[in-house]
Amino acid sequence: MLGIFKLALKLLMNDKGKFSALLMGITFAVFLMVMMMSMFSGILLRASSSVENVGAKIWILDPAVNNVSSSIPMPNYVLDFAKSINGVKHAEPIYFGGAMVKLGDGTYQGVNVIGLDDTTLYGRPFLLEGKIEDIYAENGFIVVKDAEYEKLENPKMSAEFEINDHRGRIVGIAKVPQSGLFGVPTLYTTYNRAITYIPSSRFTLSFVLLEPKSVKDIPYIQSQIKGLGYEALTREQFIQKISNFYKFKTGMGMNVLIMTIISFIVGLSISGQTFYSFVVENLDKFGALKAIGAKGRELVMMIMVQCTFTCLIGYGLGVGLATSAMILAKLRMPDYAAQVTNTNLSLAFLLVVIIAVFSSYISIRKVLEIQPFDIFRG
Repeated sequence: MLGIFKLALKLLMNDKGKFSALLMGITFAVFLMVMMMSMFSGILLRASSSVENVGAKIWILDPAVNNVSSSIPMPNYVLDFAKSINGVKHAEPIYFGGAMVKLGDGTYQGVNVIGLDDTTLYGRPFLLEGKIEDIYAENGFIVVKDAEYEKLENPKMSAEFEINDHRGRIVGIAKVPQSGLFGVPTLYTTYNRAITYIPSSRFTLSFVLLEPKSVKDIPYIQSQIKGLGYEALTREQFIQKISNFYKFKTGMGMNVLIMTIISFIVGLSISGQTFYSFVVENLDKFGALKAIGAKGRELVMMIMVQCTFTCLIGYGLGVGLATSAMILAKLRMPDYAAQVTNTNLSLAFLLVVIIAVFSSYISIRKVLEIQPFDIFRG
């Protein structure tokens, strides 16, 4: 059997033109599939960046909220009720809003403002420069140093700016695990300063961040909040809700799905047609093998080895090419959203296996139909 495998690979790579065409088709298809799925994964990760960065275990929100950027203000009694639930270690308010910052050259830049509880500062970021206590200083703000930092003209410590006709001053520079999705810089300040500087409705409570005493208390806490008419989601549940929103309630998920399917069809058609052409051109060789005693299952194994070998190499080249392209894109564009995950790689590998099976099937039928006397008669 080992000899059959060697013969199959030698026959395949002897035709360098067909072999190169097969590799290019599969590599290009894998490249497109991995790129599209990775970009979508990166977008979903960025969409949940605020949930990851704040790090609260439970988020209380209005049931109609689909993501952090579209929070619906809640009355203060929700916070008071949350604090009174058995099993709650502590509950703190947090504010999410948008504002306009006037830069030094007179231009304006939109920013996301996160207001932390004045007492506990729960959800505060990790500081690269400055002290967290300085956020209590007059007009104090902490700026996040991420991919969007340059849009605020790289502010340094003690830099001053104007935000919604109010004076602001940088008292800290922070680092967070994930940048935001829509290319907007982020500022942290206290809760009361945020609702003072940013015009808002009668209610100002964007979310309630809750820390349970133990994991066993979470179901009870969620049932109590649900009875109040609101929703209490764990960090993972909130991230999943945000992901479902972008997947199923926007055109983003469908567009990525269509492009992935198109990439799969391209790879399927190119590899199937090219490999079938390769088999047809080598029918005389397969017929000769059959004439000297090669069994049908051995010819089938030869074709399967050829398809598998080509698809695996094409898969590796496609993944490597896609990964390299994403690395180069991130070096040139820090806010480029893409993430290679095990799920993406597994799905791409499954689609490559389907391509290999399809290509093998249409070629196997042709080889099994050939008769040795037809070859020698020709």
